[in-house]
Amino acid sequence: MKPDAQALLWDVERAAGAIAGFIEGLDTRRYAASDVVRSAVERKFEIIGEALGWLAKIDPKLVERIPRYRETIAFRNLFIHGYAAESAPPLREAVAALLKEPNDESSSSSFL
Repeated sequence: MKPDAQALLWDVERAAGAIAGFIEGLDTRRYAASDVVRSAVERKFEIIGEALGWLAKIDPKLVERIPRYRETIAFRNLFIHGYAAESAPPLREAVAALLKEPNDESSSSSFL
């Protein structure tokens, strides 16, 4: 096994283990209610998908031995690029429009 492939597999294993730890004991409702847990799980899925994508490039025969690796890479790509491609421009436009509105001192609150 190539050293880079081993490092990528290690990244996948560590990230998958972290996800298991993050969600241990949580039901769907509690998971959905926790921004922190959801953000942590999403970040680890980013790492897993990125590592598998690189592994597919440097050692295609090895990555073929990982169940559903294609779906995992696709999930990561959709998650990362799908949001940026579809949601970021409308989000930016909406926020820019809000920033152009007159500032109402009575309804403003401090940041954090």
